Amino acid sequence: MTNAIYLTTTEPYSGKSIIALGLLNLLAGKTEKLAYFKPVISREGQERDSNLEMLKEHFHLSTSYEEMFVFTRNEVVKQINAGKEAYVIDTIIDRFKKLQERYDFVVVEGSDFMGGSTNVEFMGNISIARNLGLPVVIITKGENKSVQEIVDNALSTAKSFADQGVQLLTVVVNKMDIAMKEELQSKLSKSLPAGTIVTTLPSHKDLASPTMREVQEAVGGKVLFGENLLSNQVDASIVGAMQLHNCLTRLSKNTLIVTPGDRGDIIIGALQANISHNYPKIAGMVLTGGLIPEPTILKLIEGLDTVVPMITVESGTFKTVNQVAGTRSRITNHTKDKIALAISLFDEHVDVKTLEKKIISFRPKGITPRMFQYQIVQRAKEKKKHIVLPEGEDDRILMAADALVKQNIVDLTILGNPESILLAVKRLNLSLDLEKVKIVNPGTSDRYNDYVNTLYELRKAKNVTMEMARDLMLDVSYFGTMMVYTGEADGMVSGAIHTTQHTIRPALQFVKTKPGVSTVSSVFFMCLPNRVSVFGDCAVNPNPTSEQLADIAISSAETSKMFGIEPKIAMLSYSSGSSGEGEDVEKVRKATEIVRQKRPDLKVEGPIQYDAAVDPSVGKKKMPNSEVAGQASVLIFPDLNTGNNTYKAVQRETGALAIGPMLQGLNKPVNDLSRGCTVDDVFNTVVITAIQAQQ
Repeated sequence: MTNAIYLTTTEPYSGKSIIALGLLNLLAGKTEKLAYFKPVISREGQERDSNLEMLKEHFHLSTSYEEMFVFTRNEVVKQINAGKEAYVIDTIIDRFKKLQERYDFVVVEGSDFMGGSTNVEFMGNISIARNLGLPVVIITKGENKSVQEIVDNALSTAKSFADQGVQLLTVVVNKMDIAMKEELQSKLSKSLPAGTIVTTLPSHKDLASPTMREVQEAVGGKVLFGENLLSNQVDASIVGAMQLHNCLTRLSKNTLIVTPGDRGDIIIGALQANISHNYPKIAGMVLTGGLIPEPTILKLIEGLDTVVPMITVESGTFKTVNQVAGTRSRITNHTKDKIALAISLFDEHVDVKTLEKKIISFRPKGITPRMFQYQIVQRAKEKKKHIVLPEGEDDRILMAADALVKQNIVDLTILGNPESILLAVKRLNLSLDLEKVKIVNPGTSDRYNDYVNTLYELRKAKNVTMEMARDLMLDVSYFGTMMVYTGEADGMVSGAIHTTQHTIRPALQFVKTKPGVSTVSSVFFMCLPNRVSVFGDCAVNPNPTSEQLADIAISSAETSKMFGIEPKIAMLSYSSGSSGEGEDVEKVRKATEIVRQKRPDLKVEGPIQYDAAVDPSVGKKKMPNSEVAGQASVLIFPDLNTGNNTYKAVQRETGALAIGPMLQGLNKPVNDLSRGCTVDDVFNTVVITAIQAQQ
């Protein structure tokens, strides 16, 4: 059993970042506090390790950058040359132990093999792993190798570690030809020590392709245009030295064009092709020879709505082409798509459950925000649901849809004008796979007439005419809700550009409430630094009665349990226990009694003040005999004014992530976004909607 592991490779560019991302993503859902530690980095001076910065930012690791490493490679070489190898090891052990004491799990990364003596670095990895007492994950590269070459390399490395008493956890063959998988796994499983996990990850073009930012760094160029699009992926490159019509025939998706800076015809033609429906999106251009386009051409480009990264270099075309060809892809803070893809690749190909059994040796003390987010995404993936997004012409919706599809979390239908949506996808530089997403225009949908007839039958008793039904069904909120009602979608998320009333009115009219539920309400999942709390109702009911408050509390408790949070309900008021009087306090007191009568199995306290509900010391002082005081996980506010302002105050003042609002009480899930929502808000709301649909 262990609370730390060591990642090591057999050679440079083995894809260690993919494994690091996948492991940290897995562990973030299982541990309360997580650290990443790389004893020796290759960077020197003021240059920072991009991999460490990427992992720190993406997983919000609390360690400082300086805590994540001990020495640079040159410092280690100097110490070893001075006969101070023991000092190096002792210092690394000391720093590691301090991290181990502070964190629940530490992932340790070995050397990059970027120096002149790879043998010294290899033995250094064995020495560090052995002295830290850690099991190792050996990562080997399968690119351009035969099965036997891969096996020999893996076995040789494994033996070297085993001979030094280092336990082998798993061998990962990365960047391999998928056709080799069965033979490779069979041979490695038979040859490696019993119990060793064998993992194979195929090569993936999107991870192997560099970005325009990496190309810029490789060629040492200056950005003329499109600096905000340097994350563009480069899948191919061509030299723009021929006539324009010949150049256009050589364009494929994400092509980089290398051309002299005075070739205005190629430059303008490529920009035009990039916005044309008849040509693929290009990655960018590198303008060689130190030549800048003519002022008239620069003026023309400056006036365009859509450009691509254009980089100018002093070197000639031949040298530049070679530099571009030698550019290696890296996963950095700027490559969000690659981060998501790497995690998805890890989740798809790694036997996560077996790996978990080997590396997780404890139960988390509580549910942290990171754990909560990890767990809800995993739960949504377990039973994939179909969610409809009515506001398809809003950029935030499309960006969230892109992330959801990349991680294969849900199936999506996006409502709106298909042409406008396709143009927006291109403008936003999204790689949204439109073959995996349905785009539907309500007015031209083959389901329009059926939906009109269904709405008419459902609402004719409420004086809705056929003509009114036709008009209403052109409204994306009605169309999306009807998809949910008829079972053609499992849930709906809207509200980025529509009011709450506009979003939920159709659901109240014909989706209706669950049996036994008379009040539709909402909750936010408040992801605080060390816990996740459920806040309700902060979005729907302005001034609920005692009976409605009781309904809200019971629904919120069920929601809490649905998402793995033990419900301890605090019915909030401006006084605690019997200390206060007044109409508002009595309303809460009565609501608390109703909850106890209807659901004696639930732990509930009220009236109670916020501080007494969440602060153990205050709760013990004010209500010493309460099962809820000081440890409430479900907080029910007496009215919308209090709830909405409190959740926003907590969110802004503490930096808490607020996921929601999630509507509860409806027969089928329909959820409302804030018009000020972020892309992350949309993403998280779709995820919780999918989990609701699973119920």
